[in-house]
Amino acid sequence: MAQQFQKNDKRINRRGRKAGSTNKTTQQLRALIQSFIEDNVQDVQTQYNKLSAKDKLAFFDKLLRFVLPAPAEELQTLSDETLDRLIYKLKNAEHERKIQ
Repeated sequence: MAQQFQKNDKRINRRGRKAGSTNKTTQQLRALIQSFIEDNVQDVQTQYNKLSAKDKLAFFDKLLRFVLPAPAEELQTLSDETLDRLIYKLKNAEHERKIQ
């Protein structure tokens, strides 16, 4: 049985984990999921190939949520015209970097 802490026990960490430190359980779970996927990638691919186009898109959309950050709230409120101007500026900036 685990040892119980008493009130004002000096062993209690009142500051918690340091910012940016990894959670051991999360780290272990991610490693387990990665291992499972690596071991079953052929089965996943076989099942994916059997999906309809609509289901393939839904599957891909769900996977992207684990890879890409969530969209910023500010971007969701921009008009199409404003988004088009931003895209245009980004493309021009990228093009200019390639030239230099």
